[in-house]
Amino acid sequence: MDRLKAQASKNREAAQVLRSRGKDAAAKRLEDRADELESGRVTDCTDAVSGLISWAFRR
Repeated sequence: MDRLKAQASKNREAAQVLRSRGKDAAAKRLEDRADELESGRVTDCTDAVSGLISWAFRR
């Protein structure tokens, strides 16, 4: 969950930069994604996928 919160924070920072450059539509998309990441509707499967890939290459 920490990865998701960290990514949401990065998305919000990037959205601020985009807004300062006048790219409101792109900033809105990043903020919406940050909201999804913080809501808990997104599942972090990084560790599971990494484990499956490692297992597959060992075989």
